[in-house]
Amino acid sequence: MTAVADSKPVSVERKPGLATALLSVFSSGPYSPKLKTVNKPWFNSFPPKPLNIVYPEEKGTYEVILFFHGTALSNTSYSNLLDHLASHGYIVVAPQLYDFMPPKGNGEVNDAAKVLNWLSTGLQLELPENVEANLNYVALMGHSRGGLIAFGLALGYATNPPVSIKISALVGIDPVAGLSSVHSELEPPILSHDSFEFSIPVTVIGTGLGGVTKCMQPCAPENKNHEQFFKRCTYSDHAHFDAKDYGHMDILDDNPQGPKNWAISKFLCTNGKKPRDPMRRCVAGIAAAFLKAYFDGDCDDFRTMLKDPSLAPIELDEVEFIPAARAEA
Repeated sequence: MTAVADSKPVSVERKPGLATALLSVFSSGPYSPKLKTVNKPWFNSFPPKPLNIVYPEEKGTYEVILFFHGTALSNTSYSNLLDHLASHGYIVVAPQLYDFMPPKGNGEVNDAAKVLNWLSTGLQLELPENVEANLNYVALMGHSRGGLIAFGLALGYATNPPVSIKISALVGIDPVAGLSSVHSELEPPILSHDSFEFSIPVTVIGTGLGGVTKCMQPCAPENKNHEQFFKRCTYSDHAHFDAKDYGHMDILDDNPQGPKNWAISKFLCTNGKKPRDPMRRCVAGIAAAFLKAYFDGDCDDFRTMLKDPSLAPIELDEVEFIPAARAEA
């Protein structure tokens, strides 16, 4: 099993009569995000993959998010989302795990593990002297297939190498389990587990239009989607949010860099008709509030959005929070 770190518990009691203004976590935070691109050197293995690091410019010590991109997408396609996370005091590391199509089997999970393990020896060397990474708290986060990779790492799918850094939390953004028809499932398929046997806190954010077919098949089929991941987190505190009016690609930048990313973003999946910016701010705000609660013990924003989802910048459906103590085994 992958090593997991202790996190701070959250309790939620739904109460009426909350404020009607949006929570500040859904707006840019107090820190100034700075991007650094680190390419893989030809002569050694550090870093194991090219990656983008987005970090707060201000002096301080910050917890770390390891973010995995979706199928065939570039890590640059998420710049607005990652900037928002960094503005709330997180160092976000976003590797480019492959250029076009993912490797078959568990190769991508092993590559992700190499990047995760690299954090302990290489991340600090890439940061300014006044910015320190707190590796006592590392969260995994991923979109689409990247969500699958994040769950796979937490479940111990990586064996070459095994994970050596503790994982403290997990965020899946419209995760998709992979399709056997295109050999994109992990081995064994991740949904072959009746429950995920880890105890780290989990937040899963789905989309209402991910299961709507646009091309040959939906980008997030109902039998492979966010709901399937959420219901298997039976040993964890786990929260679920559904962005009912948005599609699978609506957390990407408005116009992602490069023709491939732009075309995937616009034409592959059913997209919502509303602007993407509120969706990105909602997803990043949920993630930031969730990590503040479990990393720092500051539960106010996370409790509030669970009690009253109308405080988010978009309409959220099926908002659920199930504490580990009440989860069904």
